Amino acid sequence: MKAVVMAGGEGTRLRPMTSSMPKPLLPVANRPIMEHVLRLLKRHGLNETVVTVQFLASLVKNYFGDGEELGMELTYANEEKPLGTAGSVKNAEEALKDDAFVVISGDALTDFDLTELINFHKEKGALVTVCLTRVPNPLEFGITIVDEEGKVERFLEKPTWGQVFSDTVNTGIYVMEPEVFDYVEADVSVDWSGDVFPQLMKEGKPIYGYVAEGYWEDVGTHESYVKAQADVLEGKVDVELDGFEISPGVWVAEGAEVHPDAVLRGPLYIGDYAKVEAGAEIREHTVVGSNVVVKSGAFLHRAVVHDNVYVGQHSNLRGCVVGRNTDIMRAARIEDGAVIGDECLIGEESIVQGNVRVYPFKTIEAGAFVNTSVIWESRGQAHLFGARGVSGILNVEITPELAVRLAGAYATTLKKGSTVTTARDHSRGARALKRAVISALQASAIDVRDLENVPLPVARQQTARGSAGGIMIRTTPGVPDSVDIMFFDGQGADLSQGSQRKLDRVFARQEYRRAFPGEIGDLHFPASVFDSYTGSLLRNVDITGISESGLKAVVDASNGSAGLVLPSLLGKLGVDSLTINPGLDESRPTESADTRRSGLVRLGEIVASARAAFGVRFDPVGERLSLVDEKGRIVEDDRALLVMLDLVAAERRSGRVALPVTTTRIAEQVAAYHGTQVEWTTTSPDDLTRVGRDETTIFGGDGKGGFIVPEFSSVFDGTAAFVRLIGLVARTQLTLSQIDARIPRAHVLKRDLATPWAVKGLVMRRVVEAAGDRFVDTTDGVRVVETDGRWVMVLPDPAEAVTHLWAEGPDDASAQALLDEWSAVVDSAGR
Repeated sequence: MKAVVMAGGEGTRLRPMTSSMPKPLLPVANRPIMEHVLRLLKRHGLNETVVTVQFLASLVKNYFGDGEELGMELTYANEEKPLGTAGSVKNAEEALKDDAFVVISGDALTDFDLTELINFHKEKGALVTVCLTRVPNPLEFGITIVDEEGKVERFLEKPTWGQVFSDTVNTGIYVMEPEVFDYVEADVSVDWSGDVFPQLMKEGKPIYGYVAEGYWEDVGTHESYVKAQADVLEGKVDVELDGFEISPGVWVAEGAEVHPDAVLRGPLYIGDYAKVEAGAEIREHTVVGSNVVVKSGAFLHRAVVHDNVYVGQHSNLRGCVVGRNTDIMRAARIEDGAVIGDECLIGEESIVQGNVRVYPFKTIEAGAFVNTSVIWESRGQAHLFGARGVSGILNVEITPELAVRLAGAYATTLKKGSTVTTARDHSRGARALKRAVISALQASAIDVRDLENVPLPVARQQTARGSAGGIMIRTTPGVPDSVDIMFFDGQGADLSQGSQRKLDRVFARQEYRRAFPGEIGDLHFPASVFDSYTGSLLRNVDITGISESGLKAVVDASNGSAGLVLPSLLGKLGVDSLTINPGLDESRPTESADTRRSGLVRLGEIVASARAAFGVRFDPVGERLSLVDEKGRIVEDDRALLVMLDLVAAERRSGRVALPVTTTRIAEQVAAYHGTQVEWTTTSPDDLTRVGRDETTIFGGDGKGGFIVPEFSSVFDGTAAFVRLIGLVARTQLTLSQIDARIPRAHVLKRDLATPWAVKGLVMRRVVEAAGDRFVDTTDGVRVVETDGRWVMVLPDPAEAVTHLWAEGPDDASAQALLDEWSAVVDSAGR
């Protein structure tokens, strides 16, 4: 006997889940509903099956193929137009005309005993046997009444409560003899219950009803879809689950990685190759699909998460459905009954209210509050570039496919035959992405100079030597699972705002240039990169007095790429130095704030015991450095800026110093004392670079370990800052602690406040209004200066739903009071 599986319905009530996926492929416990149906058929010996398809038919065919993987023989009957429940089976008549056959829906979950149903059909000599079941609410189904012999007496399709005369409903499962096709007209829409069965009854044909025992759920609504998942997990339906039951009700599939400190409260299911981090909590009736990542602090309860979804830190999912390839970012919240379609982006700290539908390919902005369905808006980032280039989570937001498109867009902004320099840090992720970038550049008629793994300042310096631009890929500082793709101009600096917008436009329009076969770009690897860099550095930075001073320094390369350039540099400097942590460590391409702090403490101990003049610790890509004085005490980054400023200004006695407006005004006093002046810039490194290119600029810094040495480069360079510092200390004959002691103490406090994107403009307007007659500086954000010199600065973050505040006063208490006062202004506007 053969079977017919009806898999052609659109499942409109299940949208947006069925907007890009046919209903039979919707997963229940990580396996398509139709696969559960096919396995049931096979269990009862129905191995030859015809599948009727219409809506998104190719997806069904591609998934199941000829049925070999299931040990079945599958053929397909394709409908050019909807033919109804009977018309679609008539369309497969050629394969079914020789014997009785079973008809079953491909989108209903059941474990009925089909063998008993078939035996009943044969015993009664029926033309049609209708499989029936009892349900508490029959309104959505066809009611059927049978007599004592099981013969059908009456049908009624989808009654009102006033018409309900039974709780026995038609499940859409039938056993039929081929003669039934005589009653179905070909190529027109015909239904069994509404058209064929009434005619058969009218003619007195034998139609019987078999009341089946067992589980049956017509998965036609979002509520029934979520219920079906829970019923499988509760064991209410007899279906196969892949994987292992590691504790009662907790199913984990092959290859899944669940941290011992994750909280699992079954019944629940975790799909193959999923990853659940420590601190995540997964509660009852949750199904986690294949390759899903659940980050620490995330909470899932009665959530159905399809394949390849990223669930960010501290996100909260309750009673919702999340479609394939969707990214749910940090602290997002999706409430009970909400459905998120395939390939959506749910931004940080956003809230999707209960019963909201978000259709496929949509973006919910960070901090958004969504209480109505999102159907028509298209997905697309407002801007690619953040503070560190194009940044995101590796293989979630930043994928090889994205890297190829970005590189292609960047190449399109350049002339054919131009040269681009590429580089990376020492992480595996950056290495993989760089290879994708190089291929895209070459395919766009761009020659590539690949530096491989070098410090970021070396990549910038080499880019400035004849390249039209550069691309550096590194691990995001302090975020080990994220990467930054950094784009440089021909001078090795970050792209200007105008160039970023141009790249943005090409990327958004997907207007990529492709090379003809004879134009494919070349790839070569320049030699002596580090010698070239150190030679140029020592020619441009004043190193007089170093070799005669007898200074001793301790240098911590922090297992990063800075260690690659230090050997040749320190040898040529002629300084007595001790280098620690020089080797590369692929497992630590970046460091947390705690790791950095403990590294500085250890560096201080070594400096004090070695009686060195000072110690420096580079970040992993050699862009920034931190200081320890001769006593082994950590010189905090904001203080290190003032120490360097004092040393440079005291020696040069003229010129300009580039500092961001968030820097303490003590810097103005230090600069003025030595006859120099401060040029205040925005907090963007681009703006510091712009001022650093001016020939009158003698120094620049951001108070976060980034220093500009203008005589060598206009960008942050930890190695250049180290060489300059050694020269200054050697010629000054003062220790870092002595220099630090002569600079007044600063009292600058900082605070970050969560601010929804929708009210950021309102917040800034309220701040200006609250300033009244006080002096307002709008170099970056809004800085309000009190009459006594105290100041507060309010700056909206360009990439996150956050507002930053800084305040400075004569003491911490005064600064704290100012910060509290203006935080209240920001909070009131944000409510």
